[in-house]
Amino acid sequence: MPAPLRHTPLYDAHLQLGARMAPFAGWEMPLRYDGVIAEHLAVRATAGIFDVSHMGQIETSGPDALALLERVCSSDVAAIAIGGAQYGLLLREDGGVLDDVFNYRLEASRYLTVTNAANHERDLAWFREHSDGLDAVVTDRADDYAMIAVQGPLAREIVQAIASAPLPERMTIATRTLDGASALVAGTGYTGEDGVELLLDPADAPGVWSALLRRGATPAGLAARDTLRTEACYHLYGNDLSTDRGPIEAGLGWSCRAGGGYIGAEAVAAARATPPAEKLVPFVVFDRAPARAGDQVLGGGVVTSGTYSPSLQTGIGLAYLPAARAAVGSEFEIDVRGKHRRARVERRPLVKS
Repeated sequence: MPAPLRHTPLYDAHLQLGARMAPFAGWEMPLRYDGVIAEHLAVRATAGIFDVSHMGQIETSGPDALALLERVCSSDVAAIAIGGAQYGLLLREDGGVLDDVFNYRLEASRYLTVTNAANHERDLAWFREHSDGLDAVVTDRADDYAMIAVQGPLAREIVQAIASAPLPERMTIATRTLDGASALVAGTGYTGEDGVELLLDPADAPGVWSALLRRGATPAGLAARDTLRTEACYHLYGNDLSTDRGPIEAGLGWSCRAGGGYIGAEAVAAARATPPAEKLVPFVVFDRAPARAGDQVLGGGVVTSGTYSPSLQTGIGLAYLPAARAAVGSEFEIDVRGKHRRARVERRPLVKS
């Protein structure tokens, strides 16, 4: 019998708002409220608020905290200043991607890593496995935080109205008091818009959520989160990233530091020297019918993310294409439910904030 779905601290608030709930990575999460298009456009025009409390958190502390993170993470963790944030990858020895994460440096020897919900337990075990011989403490903090994302042109203004001090800049993190509750406020997000992500005590989440709704934030569900991140060409683990794909073919070579020293570094170096056969590219479909993940590209290739773009009013997505056909402007056809749909490789992002 499958395990019962988990609920975030905001579950009751979602029900009160009439959210349509759906299973996601072992959680029952809001898929949508008033509708995907309305929620998507609200984020692009004003501000949306997302419950992302299903995400995981791992704290790494101690004298060798940096050494551990540099061992398991592809990015230049040593370059993160106190109060800084950085995107990175966890890789296997063969270069396959275990997860994409955000690392935040809270203190000189204390870091917080935010993981994808479906990968959290595996990531935690990976950190602990590779901490052998190091003076570093790995702590599971997933139950200690609720997480709320506020995104859009007015997001900072709305959060600032309940904040005790100016919000941290983009790609930084700081502690602030929000509507009387202490929170970590990070200048990061997953929509292509400016905004912040809030990590706070689960007991404080409903109050802060309600305060932000009163200030004008529009509740948005996972469906709008997916259309927004696809317009921004942000990767989704399990679709665009997996253990079967490496950073170079996924277009994430920039997140792999020079000089190596991390797990998977040799495989990344080999992929740089001999470019992979396929590349992940963004595309636009020539009509409104969206392609979906798993749809085959005629002549080789596969769609990994596909949706309808409310901003562009057409189908968009990400696909792995043979390198020879992956140049911007290249046209190809996708088998979409038995019909051949024309598409074209475009520059990223597909929609600018």
